[in-house]
Parts: sequence; structure tokens; C-alpha cells
Amino acid sequence: MKNIGFLSFGHWSSSPGSQTRTAADTLLQSIDLAVAAEELGADGAYFRVHHFARQLGSPFPLLSAVGAKTNRIEIGTGVIDMRYENPMYMAEDAGAADLIAGGRLQLGLSRGSPEQVIDGYRHFGYAPAEGESDADMARRHTDVFLQVVEGTQFAQPNPAPMFPNPPGLLRVEPYSAGLRDRIWWGAGSRATAEWTAQQGMNLMSSTLLTEDTGIPFHKLQAEQIQRFRDAWATAGHAREPRVSVSRSIFAITDDRDRAYFGRGGQESDQVGIIDGTTARFGRSYADEPDKLIEQLREDQAIADADTLLLTVPNQLGVEYNAHVIESILTHVAPALGWR
Repeated sequence: MKNIGFLSFGHWSSSPGSQTRTAADTLLQSIDLAVAAEELGADGAYFRVHHFARQLGSPFPLLSAVGAKTNRIEIGTGVIDMRYENPMYMAEDAGAADLIAGGRLQLGLSRGSPEQVIDGYRHFGYAPAEGESDADMARRHTDVFLQVVEGTQFAQPNPAPMFPNPPGLLRVEPYSAGLRDRIWWGAGSRATAEWTAQQGMNLMSSTLLTEDTGIPFHKLQAEQIQRFRDAWATAGHAREPRVSVSRSIFAITDDRDRAYFGRGGQESDQVGIIDGTTARFGRSYADEPDKLIEQLREDQAIADADTLLLTVPNQLGVEYNAHVIESILTHVAPALGWR
């Protein structure tokens, strides 16, 4: 059995064929797609976060709205760039969104991806300390956030407050019990996956890995997952961790699918340069269900993960993306033992 959700990058544009022409279109359709996915039996609705881009940015209003409109489905991010975040204010937003959703929030965090602007986090008021990289700053923000969502009481109460205080030091409110165990880190390397395990966060394995050992992406990703689980066991955490991978997977079942994806998926990995670092990108899948099933059987990382996030072309609209999700759930997942 496998948790199957979708991951939307939340694009909007005025290009021909786009059904998301404004930010409002994208936000409202994101809510509608989450509702549709829940009705279809999917397990998760996840959203990518980018700044200074015509894509989903501030995640918590959207997550709260989805939480209020759904009842069962997990709601998450993949991922929030922690270089941009005030960890205290983020903890308040996350606690509120999780309470609205009834404890269904699954927050993916990370150092972030290449940006639309130069050092965009500086425009948000954040800069690395002396001798610190932007990645170090993201981890510093994350460390504070993790302590706060755990419910750590640290603030000295005012002796003459406007409202009565409970005894002792105070914590950030609202606090949502259990949220700390539902924090994920988007890891783009094997070493980062090991660090993720040491911090007690779940692993959200990236859609690309910032290293290339010459072996196929899915095998390198499977090695990353195993290193994460080994490091988790060494750290001695009490609970079982979760692991997610993301894939573009399209089952070709009708004329719309053939028009959009009939030429097949990207049948091999790609190797490129990201921020001056060699990176390996995984392949995509598009084929008729029986052929798709055989191809996916060979993907070792999907087999090793407990959660699969289907990246969806959100600009094609809610109806088509619901069809994409339903096709995987009905034509592919049962044959692979995912359902």
C-alpha cells in the first residue's frame, strides 16, 4: 500500500491553452483540485512554493482553505524555502492551518531551489550571518521552527499582561500537538538525507539530485532513501519515518491524453548544471496503462518510498488534472500493489 497524492507547482499565465490566467485562478483551482482528489480517493494535496514568480507563493492561506474544504486528505508543501521564513510567525501560521485541517498538515521544508531574482530572501529581510551561507541560514531558521512547533516554552511572561497567563514560560500559540512529527525536509543529496534523519524530519526526496554518480536517477534516489533510513535508525528516533518521491506519470487512456502526452515520457534521466553543481533529473512516464505498469515496476525509488506525489500540469485545469489522478488510481495503482 502506498500514499498517493498530487504535487502542483501552481503556475499561471496568459499563454494559449492555460486555464489558470491569474493568481486567483490558480489559488481557487488548487482548492477545487484538492477536493476532487479527496473524492477520488487520493491521499494528499501538496503545493510547491516559489517567490517572485507567477506560481504559488504564501502557502498558509491556501493550506487553511484546503483544510476547511476537505475532511481526510493530507495537505502539504513541497517545499517551503526556509531562507525566506520568519520561523516564529511561520509556527503560528502552521499551527493555525493544522488545527483548521484537524491535524492533516504535512509540511515540506528545504533550503529552496534556484530563484527568480538574485538573493530574493534579502528582500524579505533575511541575510546570512558572517561566515554563514544561505543554506546555513535556512537550516538555522528550520532549527528554530522545529523547536517552536514542538511546543517549547521559552518566553518570559509579562508580570502585568493584558490577559491572564498560564503559569511558567510561554510558547507560541496556537500550538498543534503532533505537527512536529509531520515536518519533512526536501533533500537533494545523500548527505542531506542523512542530516534530515538526524534532525528527526521525514524525507521528501527531491525531483532532482545535486550529484551524479553515473547510475540511473531512481537507483541513486533509492540509495539516498536507504541512507536516510540507516541514519534514522542510528539516531534512535522512536517513531517510523516517512519518505516521499515525486514523479510525472501520465496514463494515456483517451484522446486528450494522446494529444498532450502521446509522444511518451522523457524515457531517460537528464544531467545538467544547477547553481554551478552537477545535477541528475529523473525521467517522466507517459504511456498506455499496461506499458506504464511495467515501466514503473523498474523504478526502485518509488518502490522504496511510502508516499508518491504525482506532479500535475495545473494549467490544464481541474477537470483534466482530476482525470490524470483518477487514471493512476484506477488503471495503474492496483496492478502495482499501491492500492
